[in-house]
Amino acid sequence: VQLQASGGGLVQAGGFLRLSCAASGLPFSMYSMGWFRQAPGKEREVVAGINWSGNSESYVDSVKGRFTVSRDNAKNTVYLQMNSLKPEETAVYYCAAGMRGRPIMSYSSYNYWGQGTLVTVSS
Repeated sequence: VQLQASGGGLVQAGGFLRLSCAASGLPFSMYSMGWFRQAPGKEREVVAGINWSGNSESYVDSVKGRFTVSRDNAKNTVYLQMNSLKPEETAVYYCAAGMRGRPIMSYSSYNYWGQGTLVTVSS
């Protein structure tokens, strides 16, 4: 199983980025997908999750209204659109895959993890 995250980079506060995560080696449409982030010196936290079909999404309160998670099962890819980014959201962002039916906002639901992509938001 491989999860390849991309799309990170340097952006000014208030800007936007779109992260992608391409999955291979697993039946993608059977898996819920999540986005997590880990800032320096902090624990990894869940940002957003989407169920296997894409008809259910959840977000951590701090990103609601600014971030959107989506997926394209035909392309085995999940996305995270991030708008109005804040400096405190500088972190390595990870995508993860977990068997459907498990809570999509729970760290323990996820079996497979990507390598992460760095997002740096300058003030």
